[in-house]
Amino acid sequence: MFGASQNNPNSGWEAKAVEFFKDHLKEKDAQTWVPSLNDVPLHYMKPNSLVKFRCLIQDMFDPEFYMGAYEAVDPSTKAKVLKCGKYKDVMECGVDLNSKNTVTAERQTFYCVPIPGESPWVKESYASSSQARVVPSTSYVPTRQKRSYEEDDDDMDTQPQKQREQHTGLQSPTEHHGNGEKAPPCLVKVYAEWDGFKLNDTLEVYGILSVSPALSALADEKDAASSSFLDPADSMETAEEQRVHCPPASLVPRIHMLYAKPLPHNNPLLPPTLEDNTAFLSSTLSEMAAVRAELLTYFTHILLGDALAAEYLILHLISNVYSRRDILPLGKFSLNLSGCPTVSSYTERLYQVIQQLVPSSFYLAMSLQNMNQMKFVPKKDYVANRLVSGALQLAKHTSLFLDEIQLEQGQLDTTGVHNITALGNLISWQKRAARCCRRTARYTYSLRSPPPSMEEYLSSLHMHPQASQLNKFRMYLSVARLLDYSISDEMTKSVEDDFVDMRKDDPQSVSAEDLHSMLVVSRLLSLSLGLTSLCTDSWLRAKHMEVLRRSRVEQQKCLNGNEP
Repeated sequence: MFGASQNNPNSGWEAKAVEFFKDHLKEKDAQTWVPSLNDVPLHYMKPNSLVKFRCLIQDMFDPEFYMGAYEAVDPSTKAKVLKCGKYKDVMECGVDLNSKNTVTAERQTFYCVPIPGESPWVKESYASSSQARVVPSTSYVPTRQKRSYEEDDDDMDTQPQKQREQHTGLQSPTEHHGNGEKAPPCLVKVYAEWDGFKLNDTLEVYGILSVSPALSALADEKDAASSSFLDPADSMETAEEQRVHCPPASLVPRIHMLYAKPLPHNNPLLPPTLEDNTAFLSSTLSEMAAVRAELLTYFTHILLGDALAAEYLILHLISNVYSRRDILPLGKFSLNLSGCPTVSSYTERLYQVIQQLVPSSFYLAMSLQNMNQMKFVPKKDYVANRLVSGALQLAKHTSLFLDEIQLEQGQLDTTGVHNITALGNLISWQKRAARCCRRTARYTYSLRSPPPSMEEYLSSLHMHPQASQLNKFRMYLSVARLLDYSISDEMTKSVEDDFVDMRKDDPQSVSAEDLHSMLVVSRLLSLSLGLTSLCTDSWLRAKHMEVLRRSRVEQQKCLNGNEP
């Protein structure tokens, strides 16, 4: 296409090339034949081949210039040939730098990591559905050619984190979230419409893989040059910036984006969009009430036989912030469970149950050590010109599990105070560092007393439902969260009249905040039943649930549920 375009400058070959790949990937099961960096080891990938990558945009670098077209001298004929520099990192030898036909173009670079906190069952499901057939590449040679990949991996695993950062210039994607992620971070080169992407967006990127060893050689040359006695003004980047923006390709491969599709969710059991799959949606909605009843029974057992707590946990897991009014996030619904058994293994196993059901989650033990030592909020490093990730830089719809059982007496240092402030902003406003999470407004709930034989009860938590039942629960929770919702004018008038009547009976007992809480609960209750609009039954049931919840909290108001 590039060669033919030389005779027709208006051919638009770049757009045609992208459309070619888009059209072919829309064919049935075509995307499953594309190897994914999330599933396949890098050394099994063929350089300059089509790959995909399910990721989160963790940082955005400054735009860079490259040679979109250049002339090179053919070594055999000595003739000048016009070459394309797009979708490449390294130009061919014999470039004529003085050619008038050289075209300078601009592209953007995103630092992308595998989705933080992605559940193991999600990774396994995506990998099992892949039909890509790959074998170890013979054309990809690592930077240190005399060492095997296994030796290289072992060496990197044994290096302290600071040494690894000095080597690559970038932090590990699992440094905070520790979910056993094996996929590497990638530098994604974007050639068009990069203003449409935002930090913390989750994408599935399709592009050309670049792992040229020459990139590592260039990085070494830059390091050597920066450590010499050259004038610093000769380089536009500092040594730290060069290390960050040009790490070894064997550790941080490049993907030259052809196109990327936003991910409304990362549940492999669901189609990419519900709107285009009406048959799937209709079938799922017809079963939601039955699946909800089964999930309620399961959660009731997990939560010490407390059915009301199980109801609220279901509502929490399907909640999401669907809009903002000024600074107020609408739809927020976090859950604060008090009165849990003091045995730390209970909260850990409760998290494991949730992790088995949601696509992405993150467990944070609120110990004094974690509060004082962890980095919660992303921070800009102006020397290296990069964003240093924090533990709360998570993808949208990630379930954040805060284990307050781990709280202990002690003093918070400056870092700890900043971290607690960040958590407070997350819970109240879902702003900045926490903007990617969705669990915000705190609904306090006190569990009933634990069973007599706690050890026997904890051992029963290891018994998960069958795989088919788990998949039903997983689909149910994701679909309920993605459904649209509305309130008719008639129902709005009915709720307003009911609120006025409640205020007449006892003005002090019902406030505007209570009304908001009941509206949130009634919305989530409707969605949990597969209903996309509010009905009278859901409204009355939500009011009753809120009365029971407030009554339970009042009983425990003077007692800390974690005390013996």
